[in-house]
Amino acid sequence: MAKKEFAEDRRITIGEVASAAGIHRMTLSKMINQRGYNTSTENLSRLCAYFNCQVEELVEYVPEKVPEGQGPSE
Repeated sequence: MAKKEFAEDRRITIGEVASAAGIHRMTLSKMINQRGYNTSTENLSRLCAYFNCQVEELVEYVPEKVPEGQGPSE
């Protein structure tokens, strides 16, 4: 979002992104604020189209921390 704001030299609201991408504002808010929120590939595709980017620019895999001694055995 920051890249698009910089490129267009203006503020972009969550409501504007939601409306332009065809995603409910509440869904977009959950995607942004809830760690581990499970969204659909359709929503990711719509955001990629809106931001003209690849999916890896929108999401990042962050593995869960497993308490020591509780991970898979080697």
